Amino acid sequence: MKSKSPGVNTICTHVGELKDEQYKGAISPLYMSSSYAYENVDVKRYPRYFNTPNQEGLAKKVAALEHCEAGLIFGSGMAAISHTMLAFLRQGDHVVVQKTIYGGAYNFMVEELPKYGISFDFTDGFTETDFRNKIKPNTKVIYVETPSNPLMLITDLEMISRLAKEYRLVSMIDNTFATPINQTPADFGIDIMIHSATKYMGGHSDICAGAVAASEEHIKKIWNVGKNLGGSLSDYTVWLLERSMKTMGIRVKAHNRNARKIARWLNDHELVQKVYYPGLKEHPDHELAKKQMKGYTGMLSFELVSGVDPNKFMESLSMIKQSMSLAGVESTILSPAKTSHALLSAEERERQGISDGLLRFSIGIENKNDLIADLEHAFREVSKNRLQKSLV
Repeated sequence: MKSKSPGVNTICTHVGELKDEQYKGAISPLYMSSSYAYENVDVKRYPRYFNTPNQEGLAKKVAALEHCEAGLIFGSGMAAISHTMLAFLRQGDHVVVQKTIYGGAYNFMVEELPKYGISFDFTDGFTETDFRNKIKPNTKVIYVETPSNPLMLITDLEMISRLAKEYRLVSMIDNTFATPINQTPADFGIDIMIHSATKYMGGHSDICAGAVAASEEHIKKIWNVGKNLGGSLSDYTVWLLERSMKTMGIRVKAHNRNARKIARWLNDHELVQKVYYPGLKEHPDHELAKKQMKGYTGMLSFELVSGVDPNKFMESLSMIKQSMSLAGVESTILSPAKTSHALLSAEERERQGISDGLLRFSIGIENKNDLIADLEHAFREVSKNRLQKSLV
């Protein structure tokens, strides 16, 4: 008997898979062709039109995970964001943007949208009043990111959906940090879900991709922009991404478990000033996160106490890699001020609460005790350095 509502791991494994009709292989075959017949066929396929067999199959998987009707796969997370924005915004339009968002998305809005005659406002905070105060007669879109990068702040999805419907706006969310394993915004009424599939969907730090899930009507509009701008992904990478997503459910749950335990450990450490993780009761948005998330992700950020050199701390780690990007099976750490938010001015980083001493920690699936031992070693090293400086 077939399950009416397949579980998330079943969706990850089977939805959108392509049948190997010729050899009966257990996995989806890879169709590498960039040229397809156009006469006497049901679909006129072309890679830039997002409709090759592997592209279509993977899009179905993403849509099913996000509880949506349709999806599209892009060459990067920024391609997914930019194509989606331009599909719903025209000259003279306005977009309301959450106060803190990914640095690349911020830079796109600041540098590119004005070229199209599109205006925007960032909210002063995260309350309904903060968002409502920025809505104008020409507003068309509300854009949010929750949990936010890198401070892990939580935006109320039901509130955003309610506002969007009241003003007849399109609501968009960057759902990368949460993944559909931890959060399905469509269930709260959000219109469009966007992902950097480079992160948890790929999960092994070897794929660059983006994804969007929404209604068929909204996806058609995004597709129309996509076919003109050409942000599609090669079928080989699509195939690799589909393979990686089969284990996303179990990987993300392993990330979640490690992060909750390590967040508590860091929160109690004398050399840590503050930990930003919605799974902690001390987090200001903990109750809201409990309401709309199934898990709290493998991402957190923390600040060291004054006098502790964050660069020395990161250099003292051995297992945890000082590396760009996030959400691989291996643990990585970085300074947002030097990487993900380096395109922002120092003033804008300060406005968003991103200090030079803030460290973003992507917790992998290694044994938690091994990760804690690595962190403890780094803390001992910076303590020595701190003591030496005090004696000089």
